Amino acid sequence: MIRTALTGLLGVEHPIVGFNRSPAVVVEVSRAGGFGVLAAVSYTAAELDAQLHWISEQLDGRPYGVDLLVPERTADVDADREDLVAALRAQLPPGHLAFVDDLLERYGIPKVPADPGRDAIAAGMSRRGADAQLDVVFAHRPALVANALGTAPPHLVERAHAAGTAVAALVGTRRHAERQLAAGVDVLVAQGTEAGGHTGTIATTVLTPEIVGVAGDRPVLAAGGIASGDQMAAALALGAAGVWCGSVWLSSVEDVAPESVKRKFLAAGSGDTVRSPARTGKPARQLRSAYHDAWDAPGAPAPLPMPLQPLLTLQAWSSIDAAADAGNPGAQELQSFFVGQVVGAFTELRGAGEITRTMARDCEARIAALSGLVRDGAAR
Repeated sequence: MIRTALTGLLGVEHPIVGFNRSPAVVVEVSRAGGFGVLAAVSYTAAELDAQLHWISEQLDGRPYGVDLLVPERTADVDADREDLVAALRAQLPPGHLAFVDDLLERYGIPKVPADPGRDAIAAGMSRRGADAQLDVVFAHRPALVANALGTAPPHLVERAHAAGTAVAALVGTRRHAERQLAAGVDVLVAQGTEAGGHTGTIATTVLTPEIVGVAGDRPVLAAGGIASGDQMAAALALGAAGVWCGSVWLSSVEDVAPESVKRKFLAAGSGDTVRSPARTGKPARQLRSAYHDAWDAPGAPAPLPMPLQPLLTLQAWSSIDAAADAGNPGAQELQSFFVGQVVGAFTELRGAGEITRTMARDCEARIAALSGLVRDGAAR
C-alpha cells in the first residue's frame, strides 16, 4: 500500500484520481480504492444533481470529487443561461456557420435536431449559472472540488472550505501554480502537454518537479502521459503525491464515449493526437481526424475563441457521433474526442476498477524493484 499526502487528505487507499464524465467510471474508481472525480461541464444543474445522487448512493460513504469550469470572471452577472447562450450565438460569424455546414455536407453527415440543453459549456459563464452548479455540488458535500478554468475564484474556495471540501486546480506552468496557491487551493494538478483536453506545452516530467518545488506542504498530482503503474511510479519519483488520470478511462467499458470512437482509440498510436483549438477555441489535445485537417486547410476560417467555438461546433459533433455509430464512413473519418498521448497504449477495453487496481499493483511492484537497485554502504 502506498501512503502519501493525497491518500491522507482524501481518505483513500491508492493515490490515483480518476477524472471522467461517466458517473459509472467515478464509482468504479472509488470502489477500487482510488478517487473518482466527475467531469461536470456537460451537465445542467438538474442533471448534475441527479448524477451526484446516484454516485453517492452507489459509493455508500466512499469519497469522490467533482470537476467544474468556474471562471474567475463571469460574462454577465445578471443574465439567465438561455439569454447568455442566445447572445453568444448571435456573435457566430455567417462564414463560420457556412464552413461547418459545408463540412457536414461534404462528408455526408445528416444533421441531428438541435438540443438547447447541450449548450452546457455556457452554463457556467454567468455568475448565476456557475452558482447554480455550485449549489448542487455543495449540497452533496464531495470530498474535493476541482476547477479547470483559470484561477479558482474566491467564492468557490470560500464555499468549499466552509463545507469542509478540498479545492484542486489544474496548472500548466509555475506561474499558474503560484496564482492558485495565492487563491488558497489545497491540491495542485501539474498537467503536462501529453494530457488529453486543454493543456499547455510543458512535458509532465519537466512540469511536475517545478510545481512540487513551489507547492510547499500542499499535495501535487502529476497528470498527462500516465496510464500504467510504471508511469505512476515515475510520477511519485518526481515528488508527486499521486496521479490525476483522465485519458486511460476512455479505454474502460464504463466510459460513455461512442463505441465507434473507442474503436478508433484502440487502433491509434501515441503520435495520432493533435493539440488544436478547432473544437473548443482553446488548444486541446484530441485524436487527430479529418475534422482537424479541414480546419487546418488553406482558406479555412480561424477557430473562434471560447465559448463561441463550442457553440459553433456542438451540434455538428452530435451529428458526427450519431452518424459514426450508425456506420457512416464519412462520419468515422471526422470522428474524434479529447485524449492524451497514452492512447497508443490502449489495446482492449477493461473495467475502470480493474484499471485502478492494476495501476496500483504495478506501481508498488515497480517501486519495490527500484528499491532493490539501492545498496547501503556496507554492501558495496
